[in-house]
Amino acid sequence: MSKVFFITGAGRGLGADIARQALAAGHQVVATGRRPEGVIEVLGGEQDNLLATALDITDPAAARAAVRAAVDRFGRIDVLINNAANFYAGYFEELSEGQVRAQIETNLFGPMNVTRAVLPVMRVRRSGHVMTISSLAGQVGGEFTVAYATAKFGVEGFMESLHHDVEPYGIKTTIVEPGFFRTELLVDASTTYAELSLDDYAERTAATKRVWASMNGQQAGDPAKLAGALLKVAALDKPPLRFIAGDDCLAAVEGKAKELLADVDASRELGSGLAHDDAV
Repeated sequence: MSKVFFITGAGRGLGADIARQALAAGHQVVATGRRPEGVIEVLGGEQDNLLATALDITDPAAARAAVRAAVDRFGRIDVLINNAANFYAGYFEELSEGQVRAQIETNLFGPMNVTRAVLPVMRVRRSGHVMTISSLAGQVGGEFTVAYATAKFGVEGFMESLHHDVEPYGIKTTIVEPGFFRTELLVDASTTYAELSLDDYAERTAATKRVWASMNGQQAGDPAKLAGALLKVAALDKPPLRFIAGDDCLAAVEGKAKELLADVDASRELGSGLAHDDAV
Protein backbone atom coordinates (compact mmCIF):
# COMPACT_ATOMS: atom_id res chain seq x y z
CA MET A 1 0.00 0.00 0.00
CA SER A 2 1.36 3.40 -1.01
CA LYS A 3 2.18 5.81 1.81
CA VAL A 4 3.11 9.48 2.00
CA PHE A 5 6.56 9.88 3.54
CA PHE A 6 7.77 13.21 4.95
CA ILE A 7 11.57 13.02 5.25
CA THR A 8 13.83 15.71 6.69
CA GLY A 9 17.44 16.07 5.60
CA ALA A 10 16.71 14.34 2.30
CA GLY A 11 19.38 16.09 0.26
CA ARG A 12 22.18 13.67 1.10
CA GLY A 13 23.20 10.71 3.20
CA LEU A 14 20.60 8.49 4.83
CA GLY A 15 17.73 10.87 4.10
CA ALA A 16 18.42 10.70 0.36
CA ASP A 17 18.68 6.90 0.51
CA ILE A 18 15.31 6.64 2.28
CA ALA A 19 13.65 9.01 -0.19
CA ARG A 20 15.16 7.21 -3.20
CA GLN A 21 13.98 3.79 -2.03
CA ALA A 22 10.55 5.04 -1.02
CA LEU A 23 10.04 6.51 -4.48
CA ALA A 24 11.25 3.30 -6.12
CA ALA A 25 8.73 1.34 -4.01
CA GLY A 26 5.87 3.48 -5.32
CA HIS A 27 5.40 5.73 -2.30
CA GLN A 28 4.81 9.48 -2.40
CA VAL A 29 7.65 11.44 -0.86
CA VAL A 30 7.98 14.89 0.63
CA ALA A 31 11.74 15.38 0.67
CA THR A 32 12.92 18.38 2.62
CA GLY A 33 16.21 20.22 2.83
CA ARG A 34 17.62 23.72 2.97
CA ARG A 35 17.98 23.73 -0.85
CA PRO A 36 15.03 22.02 -2.59
CA GLU A 37 16.79 22.24 -5.96
CA GLY A 38 19.67 20.23 -4.53
CA VAL A 39 17.24 17.64 -3.17
CA ILE A 40 15.63 17.26 -6.59
CA GLU A 41 19.02 16.82 -8.24
CA VAL A 42 20.14 14.18 -5.74
CA LEU A 43 16.89 12.23 -6.19
CA GLY A 44 17.11 12.16 -9.98
CA GLY A 45 14.98 15.11 -11.04
CA GLU A 46 11.33 16.09 -10.87
CA GLN A 47 8.88 13.21 -10.35
CA ASP A 48 5.10 12.99 -9.99
CA ASN A 49 5.42 11.30 -6.58
CA LEU A 50 8.06 13.73 -5.28
CA LEU A 51 7.64 17.09 -3.57
CA ALA A 52 10.91 18.75 -2.64
CA THR A 53 10.39 21.63 -0.26
CA ALA A 54 12.59 23.95 1.77
CA LEU A 55 12.91 23.28 5.48
CA ASP A 56 15.19 24.52 8.22
CA ILE A 57 14.11 22.26 11.06
CA THR A 58 15.11 24.86 13.67
CA ASP A 59 12.39 27.19 12.32
CA PRO A 60 8.88 26.24 13.54
CA ALA A 61 7.22 28.45 10.92
CA ALA A 62 9.20 26.73 8.16
CA ALA A 63 8.09 23.35 9.51
CA ARG A 64 4.44 24.41 9.43
CA ALA A 65 4.84 25.73 5.87
CA ALA A 66 6.46 22.48 4.69
CA VAL A 67 3.65 20.43 6.23
CA ARG A 68 1.01 22.64 4.54
CA ALA A 69 2.76 22.14 1.21
CA ALA A 70 2.80 18.36 1.78
CA VAL A 71 -0.91 18.20 2.57
CA ASP A 72 -1.76 20.49 -0.36
CA ARG A 73 0.12 18.16 -2.70
CA PHE A 74 -0.67 14.69 -1.34
CA GLY A 75 -3.57 15.18 1.08
CA ARG A 76 -1.98 13.54 4.10
CA ILE A 77 1.24 12.44 5.79
CA ASP A 78 1.51 8.78 6.77
CA VAL A 79 5.13 8.52 7.91
CA LEU A 80 7.34 11.26 9.30
CA ILE A 81 11.05 10.46 9.34
CA ASN A 82 12.99 12.98 11.42
CA ASN A 83 16.42 12.45 9.91
CA ALA A 84 18.10 15.87 9.62
CA ALA A 85 20.90 16.38 12.14
CA ASN A 86 24.39 17.71 12.62
CA PHE A 87 27.31 16.98 14.94
CA TYR A 88 29.22 19.24 17.32
CA ALA A 89 32.27 17.26 18.35
CA GLY A 90 34.69 17.93 21.18
CA TYR A 91 35.39 17.71 24.86
CA PHE A 92 32.88 19.48 27.09
CA GLU A 93 35.25 22.19 28.35
CA GLU A 94 36.27 23.05 24.80
CA LEU A 95 32.75 23.30 23.41
CA SER A 96 31.36 26.79 23.82
CA GLU A 97 27.99 27.32 25.46
CA GLY A 98 26.69 28.53 22.11
CA GLN A 99 27.82 25.33 20.38
CA VAL A 100 26.10 23.10 22.93
CA ARG A 101 22.90 25.11 22.61
CA ALA A 102 23.10 24.98 18.82
CA GLN A 103 23.51 21.19 18.96
CA ILE A 104 20.39 20.79 21.07
CA GLU A 105 18.52 23.32 18.93
CA THR A 106 19.06 21.24 15.80
CA ASN A 107 19.10 17.65 17.02
CA LEU A 108 16.38 17.86 19.69
CA PHE A 109 14.23 20.92 19.11
CA GLY A 110 14.44 20.39 15.33
CA PRO A 111 12.61 17.04 15.39
CA MET A 112 10.22 18.47 17.97
CA ASN A 113 9.39 21.40 15.65
CA VAL A 114 8.64 19.13 12.70
CA THR A 115 6.71 16.60 14.79
CA ARG A 116 4.60 19.36 16.33
CA ALA A 117 3.67 20.53 12.83
CA VAL A 118 2.86 17.02 11.54
CA LEU A 119 0.90 15.59 14.48
CA PRO A 120 -2.36 17.49 13.85
CA VAL A 121 -2.45 16.05 10.32
CA MET A 122 -2.00 12.53 11.66
CA ARG A 123 -4.27 12.96 14.67
CA VAL A 124 -7.29 14.07 12.65
CA ARG A 125 -6.96 10.89 10.56
CA ARG A 126 -6.25 8.73 13.65
CA SER A 127 -3.31 7.29 11.75
CA GLY A 128 0.40 7.87 11.27
CA HIS A 129 3.91 6.86 12.21
CA VAL A 130 6.61 9.16 13.62
CA MET A 131 10.13 7.81 13.23
CA THR A 132 13.05 9.82 14.64
CA ILE A 133 16.68 8.97 14.00
CA SER A 134 18.52 8.82 17.29
CA SER A 135 21.90 7.12 17.57
CA LEU A 136 24.04 4.69 19.48
CA ALA A 137 25.01 7.93 21.25
CA GLY A 138 21.40 8.19 22.45
CA GLN A 139 21.92 5.08 24.51
CA VAL A 140 25.63 5.09 25.37
CA GLY A 141 27.60 8.24 26.15
CA GLY A 142 31.14 8.44 24.84
CA GLU A 143 34.30 10.48 24.72
CA PHE A 144 34.28 13.60 22.53
CA THR A 145 30.50 13.38 21.94
CA VAL A 146 29.02 15.14 24.98
CA ALA A 147 26.92 17.69 23.05
CA TYR A 148 25.70 15.16 20.49
CA ALA A 149 24.90 12.54 23.13
CA THR A 150 23.06 15.12 25.23
CA ALA A 151 20.79 15.96 22.30
CA LYS A 152 20.26 12.32 21.31
CA PHE A 153 19.51 11.26 24.90
CA GLY A 154 16.90 14.04 24.78
CA VAL A 155 15.47 12.59 21.57
CA GLU A 156 15.09 9.24 23.33
CA GLY A 157 13.14 10.79 26.19
CA PHE A 158 11.02 12.89 23.84
CA MET A 159 10.06 9.96 21.64
CA GLU A 160 9.52 7.47 24.45
CA SER A 161 7.14 9.89 26.17
CA LEU A 162 5.47 10.96 22.92
CA HIS A 163 4.51 7.33 22.38
CA HIS A 164 2.16 7.53 25.37
CA ASP A 165 0.72 10.87 24.24
CA VAL A 166 -0.27 9.84 20.73
CA GLU A 167 -0.87 6.08 20.81
CA PRO A 168 -4.59 6.57 21.72
CA TYR A 169 -5.01 8.37 18.37
CA GLY A 170 -3.60 5.55 16.26
CA ILE A 171 -0.20 7.21 15.84
CA LYS A 172 2.83 4.93 16.10
CA THR A 173 6.31 6.00 17.16
CA THR A 174 9.74 4.48 16.58
CA ILE A 175 13.14 5.59 17.83
CA VAL A 176 15.83 4.53 15.35
CA GLU A 177 19.22 3.84 16.91
CA PRO A 178 21.91 3.33 14.24
CA GLY A 179 25.48 2.44 15.03
CA PHE A 180 28.29 3.57 12.72
CA PHE A 181 26.90 3.94 9.19
CA ARG A 182 28.28 5.81 6.19
CA THR A 183 25.66 8.54 6.61
CA GLU A 184 27.93 11.58 5.98
CA LEU A 185 27.66 12.65 9.62
CA LEU A 186 31.45 13.00 9.74
CA VAL A 187 31.78 15.14 6.61
CA ASP A 188 32.67 18.82 6.99
CA ALA A 189 29.11 19.92 6.16
CA SER A 190 27.77 18.02 9.18
CA THR A 191 30.59 18.13 11.75
CA THR A 192 31.69 21.19 13.70
CA TYR A 193 34.59 20.92 16.11
CA ALA A 194 34.96 22.73 19.43
CA GLU A 195 35.67 26.46 19.25
CA LEU A 196 37.89 26.50 22.33
CA SER A 197 41.28 24.89 22.85
CA LEU A 198 42.81 23.84 26.18
CA ASP A 199 46.31 22.45 26.46
CA ASP A 200 45.20 19.53 28.64
CA TYR A 201 42.96 18.25 25.84
CA ALA A 202 45.16 19.11 22.84
CA GLU A 203 46.83 15.73 22.40
CA ARG A 204 43.60 13.76 22.82
CA THR A 205 41.72 16.11 20.49
CA ALA A 206 44.31 15.74 17.73
CA ALA A 207 44.33 11.96 18.09
CA THR A 208 40.53 11.71 18.01
CA LYS A 209 40.27 13.93 14.93
CA ARG A 210 42.79 11.73 13.11
CA VAL A 211 40.81 8.61 13.96
CA TRP A 212 37.52 10.12 12.88
CA ALA A 213 39.00 11.41 9.63
CA SER A 214 40.17 7.89 8.85
CA MET A 215 36.71 6.51 9.69
CA ASN A 216 34.76 8.84 7.39
CA GLY A 217 33.35 6.79 4.54
CA GLN A 218 34.76 3.58 6.01
CA GLN A 219 32.08 2.86 8.61
CA ALA A 220 30.79 -0.70 8.48
CA GLY A 221 27.10 0.15 8.15
CA ASP A 222 25.57 0.54 4.69
CA PRO A 223 23.05 3.43 4.69
CA ALA A 224 21.21 1.98 1.69
CA LYS A 225 20.54 -1.21 3.65
CA LEU A 226 19.46 0.86 6.66
CA ALA A 227 17.05 2.82 4.45
CA GLY A 228 15.54 -0.45 3.21
CA ALA A 229 15.16 -1.69 6.78
CA LEU A 230 13.37 1.53 7.78
CA LEU A 231 10.86 1.11 4.96
CA LYS A 232 10.15 -2.38 6.30
CA VAL A 233 9.68 -0.98 9.82
CA ALA A 234 7.27 1.62 8.42
CA ALA A 235 5.22 -1.19 6.87
CA LEU A 236 4.75 -3.07 10.15
CA ASP A 237 1.34 -3.07 11.82
CA LYS A 238 3.06 -2.99 15.20
CA PRO A 239 6.48 -1.38 14.78
CA PRO A 240 8.93 -1.47 17.70
CA LEU A 241 9.28 1.52 20.00
CA ARG A 242 13.03 1.22 19.36
CA PHE A 243 14.70 -0.10 16.23
CA ILE A 244 18.36 -0.85 16.93
CA ALA A 245 20.35 -0.92 13.69
CA GLY A 246 23.77 -2.40 13.10
CA ASP A 247 25.74 -5.16 14.78
CA ASP A 248 27.83 -2.62 16.71
CA CYS A 249 24.77 -0.87 18.13
CA LEU A 250 22.99 -4.12 18.96
CA ALA A 251 26.02 -5.26 20.98
CA ALA A 252 26.46 -1.88 22.67
CA VAL A 253 22.79 -1.54 23.67
CA GLU A 254 22.77 -5.08 24.98
CA GLY A 255 25.85 -4.24 27.04
CA LYS A 256 24.17 -1.09 28.35
CA ALA A 257 21.11 -3.11 29.38
CA LYS A 258 23.35 -5.46 31.37
CA GLU A 259 25.07 -2.48 33.01
CA LEU A 260 21.69 -1.03 34.03
CA LEU A 261 20.64 -4.33 35.57
CA ALA A 262 23.95 -4.45 37.44
CA ASP A 263 23.30 -0.92 38.71
CA VAL A 264 19.86 -1.99 39.91
CA ASP A 265 21.42 -4.82 41.90
CA ALA A 266 24.15 -2.54 43.29
CA SER A 267 21.57 0.06 44.33
CA ARG A 268 19.05 -2.30 45.83
CA GLU A 269 20.28 -2.21 49.45
CA LEU A 270 20.59 1.58 49.72
CA GLY A 271 18.01 2.51 47.10
CA SER A 272 15.03 0.56 48.36
CA GLY A 273 12.83 1.29 51.35
CA LEU A 274 13.10 5.07 50.96
CA ALA A 275 9.36 5.78 51.00
CA HIS A 276 8.02 8.06 53.72
CA ASP A 277 7.18 6.05 56.80
CA ASP A 278 4.25 7.79 58.50
CA ALA A 279 4.32 7.53 62.28
CA VAL A 280 1.12 6.11 63.69
